[in-house]
Amino acid sequence: MILKKIKQKVGVLDMETNCYVIIDDQTKRCMVVDPIKDVKQILDIIKYNEAIVEYIVLTHCHGDHVAGVVELKNETQAKICIHVLDADGLKEEAKSLTYIVGVENPNIMPDVYLQENDVLTLGKLEFKVIHTPGHTQGSICLYSEGILISGDTLFKGTWGRTDLPTSSFQSIISSIENKLMILPNETIIYPGHGKSSIIKDEKKIYLDLKYY
Repeated sequence: MILKKIKQKVGVLDMETNCYVIIDDQTKRCMVVDPIKDVKQILDIIKYNEAIVEYIVLTHCHGDHVAGVVELKNETQAKICIHVLDADGLKEEAKSLTYIVGVENPNIMPDVYLQENDVLTLGKLEFKVIHTPGHTQGSICLYSEGILISGDTLFKGTWGRTDLPTSSFQSIISSIENKLMILPNETIIYPGHGKSSIIKDEKKIYLDLKYY
């Protein structure tokens, strides 16, 4: 597996958003997770590795995670994938918050409506869809043996915001405790913002929460 992280400030946001390019090194099949606004960096990685993009996966519908989806779709003809509960956010600014982020709303519909336990396959690589509502109602994570692409559900030392449309604090904590903390301890977490971590290092936070 080839996994490349690209960091970029999107729109008017001060924080960097993480985009991931994942390639099966045998078949060169590829998926891009949460395409950033400047897709040239993504396309350079794809070209260098002679990869074929099959999927553009959106962990949720917020503007900083979908800013490059239209251009990347036009360049690669890959299938846009998003959870069924966040799909309308690609057309509704009230859900995508693109007007706050400072990017154009995609105004596009997905090719694939993801649901819990769906599997995306790249050659011999398989990524299981884990529905993790909380940051948005249709937030997802992607799990393959040893790695978790966590979007804005789980960060190093904390969790995603729950003061936005369709957010829920109770839901995000439930998602993390019941779906993510049960993964193997050494699973590497690749979040939508910030640095990576591992499941083992995050568990103490959520064990402590049970006492409040």
